[in-house]
Amino acid sequence: MHSSQLICSLVAVLYVTSCSDSPSPTPVPRTQQIWFEEVREASGVDFVHSLGSKQRFWIPEVTGSGLALFDADGDQDLDLFLVQGADLIGEGGPASSDELWLNHGDGTFTNATEAAGISESSFGMGCAVGDYDGDGDLDLYVTNMGSNVLLRNRGDATFEDVALEAGVAHNSWGTSAAFLDYDGDGDLDLFVTNYLRWNSDSEVPCKSKLGSPDYCHPNNYDAPDADALFENQGDGTFRDISASSGMAEVFGNGLGVAWGDMTGDGLIDIYVANDGMANQLWVNQGQGKFQDRALLKGCALSGEGKAEAGMGVIFEDLNGDLKPDLFVTHLRAETNTFYSSGRRRFSDDTRKTGTAQASTLVTGFGTGAADFDQDGVLDIYVTNGRVGDAMPRFSNERPLAEPDQVFVGTGGGVFEELQPRGGIAEDFFSVGRGMALGDIDGDGDIDVVLQDNSASVRILRNVAPKKGSWVMCDVREANGSQALGARVELTQGDLVQTRQVQSAYSYCSSGDPRVHFGLGSGSGPLQLEITWLDGTQEHFDGLATEQVHQLIRGQGQ
Repeated sequence: MHSSQLICSLVAVLYVTSCSDSPSPTPVPRTQQIWFEEVREASGVDFVHSLGSKQRFWIPEVTGSGLALFDADGDQDLDLFLVQGADLIGEGGPASSDELWLNHGDGTFTNATEAAGISESSFGMGCAVGDYDGDGDLDLYVTNMGSNVLLRNRGDATFEDVALEAGVAHNSWGTSAAFLDYDGDGDLDLFVTNYLRWNSDSEVPCKSKLGSPDYCHPNNYDAPDADALFENQGDGTFRDISASSGMAEVFGNGLGVAWGDMTGDGLIDIYVANDGMANQLWVNQGQGKFQDRALLKGCALSGEGKAEAGMGVIFEDLNGDLKPDLFVTHLRAETNTFYSSGRRRFSDDTRKTGTAQASTLVTGFGTGAADFDQDGVLDIYVTNGRVGDAMPRFSNERPLAEPDQVFVGTGGGVFEELQPRGGIAEDFFSVGRGMALGDIDGDGDIDVVLQDNSASVRILRNVAPKKGSWVMCDVREANGSQALGARVELTQGDLVQTRQVQSAYSYCSSGDPRVHFGLGSGSGPLQLEITWLDGTQEHFDGLATEQVHQLIRGQGQ
C-alpha cells in the first residue's frame, strides 16, 4: 500500500509479459440494481474495530484487520470471528479483545467471546481456519504484530491458545495465513505471510501532497520480511520448514495469500501478493521444497512489468474456462489485476475484463468471488479504503473511506461495475480491509462481511434479484474434515462450472469453504465430479437444487 508521497516504483527489466494486443470488448451498460443491504444492527453484532485513542501516522494503523466466517460450534451455520486492533504502545487504555459471535442460524448473533475463553488483545491482523489436529472441529490461527496465536477448539466452541506448545507462535508482523495440506499427507500444514520488520523506532515521517502528515510507503522502511511455512507433524505440533523449503530465501512485503494447484502438476502451490514488490508464486517441487516461479509464470508483475501494491487475492475460475485464475487488488491509480490461467503461464488480461478503469479510482483490499445473482457466472466483490489522504475525497468525515465495488460477471471473463457502487442503496463509504463471503442467514445465497478500519463491522445481506436456482456442497474427507483443496465440477446441461474448496483468500480473512453454484437458466439433472487432493475422482449425481448437500469421500461413484 502506498501513501501519496515518497512513492517508490520498481521497474522490471527483461520481463516477458503475456499480454494480448487484441482490442478490449465493447463496453456494456452498467447494471443499476440494489444487491445488498446493511444489516449489522439487526444482526446484533456491535463490534467496533479499534486502534486506540491516538493517531500517529504509523504504518500499522492503515493495515486494518481481518475476520473469519466458520462453524465454531458444529451446528451447521456460520459463526463470526473478528480480529481486533490495539494501541501500538499501550496508551489507549484497556485493550479490546478479538471477538467470537455465534450465529442463531438466521443471521442474528450472540457475543460468545468470554464464554469461549478468548481474551486475545494483541495488535491483530488476520486469521485462518482449519482442523489442524484432526479432532473434527475447527481451530483458529490469528496473526498479530508480535507473537501469533493458535486457538484450539475444545469441541464446544471454547478455545485455548496452544501456539507455543504447537511451535507456531512465530513472533513477526503476520498478515494473511492459510491452513493447507501442501504435502498431501492428510493433515493441515500452516503458511503465514509476513509484512515488514517494523517497530516504533523504525518509523519515518511522511507527508501527503496536501502537506499534512500521512502514512509512508512500505518500501520507505526497506524491511521486507520472509514468509513462514510450518509442517504438521500429525501430533498437534508443527515444524518450521521455512528455511529448508526455500521460502526464507526471498523477502517481500506480504499481505495476501491464496493456494492451490497453479501449475497443473497435482501439487499444491502458494501465491503471495506483495505490497510494492514483485509477487511470489511458490511452486511445489515435492519433498518439502518450493521455488518462486512468479516471474516465469507471468504473475509477479503487471502486464507493463511493474510491481504493484498487492493486498487481496482470489484463486478461482473467473472466466469460465474451467481453469482457475488469479485476481489481485491494488492501490488507487493501479488497476486490480486479472491474471488469466493459460497452458503454461498466467497472462495479465485486466484490460479485457472491463474492471481496469473503475479499479484505478479506489484502493482495494479484501475481495472474493461468488455468484451473487445466481445466473451461473461468478461476480467479484472488492472492499476499498485508502491508505493515505488525497483529493478528491469521497467523505470529508473519513478521508480514507471509499465505496466498495461489485463487478458483475457477464461471461467469458468480462465484468460490469454494479451501480450504485457496492450495490447498496445508501451512501456506503468505509475503510475496508478484511472481507469474507458466506451464507450467514441460511437462505442459500452469499452474503458479505467486512472489517471497516477503526469503525463498526459491516454485514451485508444479499438481496440481489436472482436469475436462477442454486446448490451448495459441503465437501468432506472420509473422516469428516473439510476437504480443503478438492475441486468440484458441476454440469447441468450445457452449463459447466468449477470451484475449489477453500477458505483462505481475500485479505487477512477466512471464508465459508462450502462450494456454492448459481444455476442460471440451466435445466436437467445435476452432475458433480470431485477431484480430491490426491487426484482421485468421484461422482455425485442426482442432487436436488436449493439445498446444501454434504458430500463425503467414498460415498459417491
